[in-house]
Amino acid sequence: MFYECVCNVFLCLQDSLLCDTLHGSMHDRDNSPMMRAGPPPDNHSLTYRDESSPVCKVYRFQTESSRWMLVREQMSDSPLTSSLPKQLLSCYIQEDRRRIQELRDLGDLSPHWEVLRSDVIAHYSHLISTYKETLTELNKLTGSSASFKSSCNKTDRHLEFIPVNLHTQRMQVTSWYDVVTVGAPSDHYQGFKHGGLQRLLNKPDSDKKRCVCVSPVYRSIFYSSDQSSRAREILSSVTQLQPLISGLAEELLQAALEVSPQRVQETLTKLAHRVRHMQTLTHYKHTHTHTTNTRTHTHYKHTHAHYKNMDPSPWHEHLLPLVITLRECVCEAVDRARSAMTFVLLQGAATQASQGLAVTHRRDAVFSQALCAVVCGFALRIYAGVEDKPFLLQLCEVGLVAQFEGLLSTYGDEIGMLEDMEVGVSDLKRISFRITEAKSEQPADLLPTVSGQRGGFCVEVPLPSETYLLLPGELRDGRGLRVHPLLFNIGINQQQSLAERFGDSSLQERINQRSCEMLKSYYSTLREKLPNLTLPSSLSQSTVDDLLTSLDQSLEMKKRKNVEVLWLAASICRRLNGIRLTSCKSAKDRTSMSVTLEQCTLLREEHTLNAELFNKALDCMRREGCRLENVEKNIGSRKYAFNSIQLKTFPKPYRPPEGTYGKVDT
Repeated sequence: MFYECVCNVFLCLQDSLLCDTLHGSMHDRDNSPMMRAGPPPDNHSLTYRDESSPVCKVYRFQTESSRWMLVREQMSDSPLTSSLPKQLLSCYIQEDRRRIQELRDLGDLSPHWEVLRSDVIAHYSHLISTYKETLTELNKLTGSSASFKSSCNKTDRHLEFIPVNLHTQRMQVTSWYDVVTVGAPSDHYQGFKHGGLQRLLNKPDSDKKRCVCVSPVYRSIFYSSDQSSRAREILSSVTQLQPLISGLAEELLQAALEVSPQRVQETLTKLAHRVRHMQTLTHYKHTHTHTTNTRTHTHYKHTHAHYKNMDPSPWHEHLLPLVITLRECVCEAVDRARSAMTFVLLQGAATQASQGLAVTHRRDAVFSQALCAVVCGFALRIYAGVEDKPFLLQLCEVGLVAQFEGLLSTYGDEIGMLEDMEVGVSDLKRISFRITEAKSEQPADLLPTVSGQRGGFCVEVPLPSETYLLLPGELRDGRGLRVHPLLFNIGINQQQSLAERFGDSSLQERINQRSCEMLKSYYSTLREKLPNLTLPSSLSQSTVDDLLTSLDQSLEMKKRKNVEVLWLAASICRRLNGIRLTSCKSAKDRTSMSVTLEQCTLLREEHTLNAELFNKALDCMRREGCRLENVEKNIGSRKYAFNSIQLKTFPKPYRPPEGTYGKVDT
């Protein structure tokens, strides 16, 4: 979608002419459908905003060389807020229906397995019913309610799958700098009395409510989603092979009756191919049919040997008993394979169901919120880099880093939020992206779509034909693309002070250390596969290797509220062409402090903002910029939800200016 947004903003600061009145217009053609078109303002207002348009602010800041630079700040909600959750719910419903049908198709089972099957079917039936109800409610959303979930609605039952306060936060100087802001992916409706996903998934089954009880003997046997998918493929292939082999056996006997050497040889060749195929399938390590498999192949070899060594006249008489035995062996192999695959399928379904309805539901909802945020960031990144050949090469060969920045404390309910967020971000490894050509440039045809099942989802990002044709052939051919999700979290509020003095910050430390290792691994792979790749330039003298070393050292310091970890991780992400996402509980207050700090830091380090004016520029953005509009959009008040006592515990760069905060209902 293309549009022009015209902004005329009057911003001035006390003590310094940091921002001037901007007469005239600032135009931009933003080719991302994640941002929405809107009419230009009809007057020279301080802020340009309506229900269908981005919020725009324009600043004029002084540089070190006493020149002026124009800075545009822009914030917009996203239609993906509801469109992706609705698609994902449909995927969950279809997947669970397929599971139920597969289990019903298994036929008669022993009493133990029958009870287990009934329990598993009941589990999935309940999920289907709940998700259908949620989908019905989401389909009723229209207008602004379909693209924005406020912080006040975060506990709404029917909005569980929708991310809280999802926005794109963009800054343009000579190029665009993007951050996706979103409330931490977590299930506020279910609450955090018993913790979040990371804790719930590791609880003993006896502590889980409404779970399918699986015998300890069978629970110790775990099959991954890949193994279950492989089991389905084998079961389908073996079932199809049986009649083909029987048909070829009949054809062989008919050729023997006709005493046709050529036809017998041709049929034996086809039969050999089919038997070898079945041998390969039934040799799969979870089928336990090796003995029958060997007998099948042995009888085929005897059939072939007898044909070579006997006279033509009694061919049929000699081949008949061997063919009958071959058929019996094939039937036995199919029966055993079916039994083994049945065990794998049922055990896999039961293992998932044993997590409990509440945990399964919670994980699905948290993943939905995380997915919306990362797809939004991915789409923005693709549009920004569509003509950047090094970036597109990197995207194809190693994928992109998606770096989530968390500002949650490790105290009280926010521990549960962080535990949810950790699992939700990690689950993003299960998705792949494909870039497609849009049917038209209508807004609906430019929205990403999702398909698949819990084991793996595919997100298709359509581009307008004109943009799509700029891509290299490899991307136009539908190559699967990956993101590497990482989470770095540093609590900064008064609750984190309590956690550090009287509680436990080990969850945060573990998350950060693990993400650091994954980031180093990604960079190592990038350099190994693309040693000559040109990464984004920076005025900073520090290389990516230097930044990674500093990040390692910063994590080893065990310093309280060590926000340098977040700054370094963000810098590395940008230098690696990554996707930046920032979260706190509702992406409203702490997140606003973080993104404005990041924007001013980028202006200072990459665009020579006058260092003496840094704090005034920061206060300007926090007092007059887009983020205060975000606060008002959420709670109807232009006040950050802080008080002066709380702010004394915040790191200084995260404190808003006087007059912009106060007690409000969040």
